[in-house]
Amino acid sequence: MSAQVEYAQKLRSAADAMALVQDGDLIVVPTGVGEPPTLLTALSEQRRRWHDVKVAQILAIRKFGYIDPETVAHVRHVALFYGAATRAGGQAGWIDFIPNYFSEIPSLINRGQMASDVVFSMASPMDAHGYFSLSLGADYTMAAVAKARSVVLEVNPNVPFAYGNCHVHISQVAALVESTEPVLEVGLPKIGPVQEAIGKYVADLIDDGSTLQIGYGGIPDAVVMQLTGKHDLGIHTEMIGDGILTLLEAGAVTNRCKNYLPGKMVATFALGSGKLYKFMDRNPALEIHPVDFTNSPSLAGMNDKLVAINATLQIDLLGQCGSESLAHLPYSGTGGQADFVRAANQSKGGKAFIVLPSTAKNDSISRIVPVLSPGTHVSTSKNDINYVVTEFGVAQLRGKSAGQRARELIGIAHPNFRAELTEQAKRMGVI
Repeated sequence: MSAQVEYAQKLRSAADAMALVQDGDLIVVPTGVGEPPTLLTALSEQRRRWHDVKVAQILAIRKFGYIDPETVAHVRHVALFYGAATRAGGQAGWIDFIPNYFSEIPSLINRGQMASDVVFSMASPMDAHGYFSLSLGADYTMAAVAKARSVVLEVNPNVPFAYGNCHVHISQVAALVESTEPVLEVGLPKIGPVQEAIGKYVADLIDDGSTLQIGYGGIPDAVVMQLTGKHDLGIHTEMIGDGILTLLEAGAVTNRCKNYLPGKMVATFALGSGKLYKFMDRNPALEIHPVDFTNSPSLAGMNDKLVAINATLQIDLLGQCGSESLAHLPYSGTGGQADFVRAANQSKGGKAFIVLPSTAKNDSISRIVPVLSPGTHVSTSKNDINYVVTEFGVAQLRGKSAGQRARELIGIAHPNFRAELTEQAKRMGVI
């Protein structure tokens, strides 16, 4: 049977494709804009027909109808990372959460520690050989495809066909649904003077020939905007976004100095504009791979001068980072922060930056604290921390004693809090 004939036989309406979902199933959905809106809308419309169905995803971008406290007995969201669409439900307790390192989610699936009964994913149009590209989110989805009873793809001509290990063959697919709406675009966050100041400190410490992992947010993008004059940068990251396009257009990124996959940009998901998605289409300079490849500390760390830039919400005087909760209330998730901090620490000449504004709530609260707020989820440990950067400077903590760390961090705290932090550190016997 030709791939084209098989395609025609597997084509369904979204409503009909829901027949593949059974009570008790866990449906795996890719990161961010890899989520298939037509399929998830159909799931939402029929959600009362099932019992105990769960939808697992690391970052839900849109709040579909099934994300509903009134129908969690039928279909319930299980977050691998909270975002705006799921945070309130997570804090209220009707959205569940699976703690994880992003790099290890495929292993959870492979070992049967996390189920994968059905996969719903966006996909590019099929090529002449019968392959679709899951370019917007290969992440853990490729592992889920290999384990799932049923794979359902939402095929959209606006999804780029990317290279790398992100391809699914028509023979692996149970049903296909077609859509034509543009892929959701996610704009760059706003950059203010605090973000610019932090970005300048970090950019000054990035050498030509470095390989970058860049997280999402105002501070990472502020760093990117100040790297356009650098030379021979490389990209080995989890997310490819529009900031990387800026560096490419400026000629700062060549990938020629990378030790691992030289000449290639590597990522596991995309989040950005229509311009970014067009750039990704059949571009031999870019490869999309599963997250256990992109975020593996041992693989990413093979690149010399690997730079990891990630944000935190709070840090204590020992260097523990609470990046994913507000005290006990969940806010986001571990994501790839710990993965890339460890990768940069393994890299020859690598640098791991944790960035944060020094204060919150109009300078009324210090984000640098003697001890983390009770219940805070620790994302990056004291043993992994390297550089910490606020708008007031840089603290390099790796190899430093507890007392040295406290003094370094107090030195980059907001001036209004330095005396108080010093007094508390003395009472604790730290300095």
